[in-house]
Amino acid sequence: MAERKTAIRLPRIACEVTPEGVAAARADAGSGAIGPMHYFALSPGVVTPTLTAQNVQKAHTLSNAIGQAVASVGGRGQEVIAVLPDSAVRMTLLDFDSLPERRGEAEAAVRFRLRKALPFDIDKAALSFDAQHTPQGLRVAASIVLQSVLEEYESAFRAGGCSPGVVLPSSVGALGAVDGDRPAMLLKVCRDSTAVAVVNAGQLLLFRILEGAGNTALTAAHLADDIYPSLVYFQDNYGLQVEQLFVNGVPGLRELTPALEEHTGMQVKELIGHSIAADQVLRNQFAGAIGALLWA
Repeated sequence: MAERKTAIRLPRIACEVTPEGVAAARADAGSGAIGPMHYFALSPGVVTPTLTAQNVQKAHTLSNAIGQAVASVGGRGQEVIAVLPDSAVRMTLLDFDSLPERRGEAEAAVRFRLRKALPFDIDKAALSFDAQHTPQGLRVAASIVLQSVLEEYESAFRAGGCSPGVVLPSSVGALGAVDGDRPAMLLKVCRDSTAVAVVNAGQLLLFRILEGAGNTALTAAHLADDIYPSLVYFQDNYGLQVEQLFVNGVPGLRELTPALEEHTGMQVKELIGHSIAADQVLRNQFAGAIGALLWA
């Protein structure tokens, strides 16, 4: 995870797929400002995100939605950042004393560590990883997805008239919107899961997915309970105090903020603010696409 910049040049269009819909957004090549998003709703059952089984149930419907969303922001025929549901991708952090310098040998070492930690065969999975040095040693952030699942989504993007130049899980994309110059936590609530991450000085130091935690009747106490174990773990292992909490996907966040700040002792902010030209529902639901554009 680079400090507000990536080592590669990212596409200027991002398109995110969720069970509820597809949205595309474009970032201005000069200023980096994000323009309006274009959204197309999906009927229930078109996409059913899961780690171990078929995700795309109606390929033609999904590719048509992707094509319309991307074309609406002028992206037909171009490379895009494809943002997938968190439930389709396993994201994990691993600690190593060292890794081989050759990429292929390093990947083999990471795959070996993951072999018994996944609900599917690592040899049938696509793996992307980034290694960074931390005060505690070598930290590897790895994203793993079944190759068959990845091909379902990539095929839908290609059939929709664009090329998935970069593929990210939604929460990793959303981290692009987090100000990580000082210890900060991301709390991203979705219908079927909640992602908790901590970044500091441009490094991802903690990442967890709480399955089945998302719901529409959230309270400040409920949210504080979700993040408390991660806060304790981070503070015990790094000796740092998390100062900011960036929240996404929580209806009525403004009303919850005072109580949430009291429960957590952190400054609470909406992850995607009003400077983005999209209504609050879209800012909440498609933070992965918006954040991914902010990486560049």
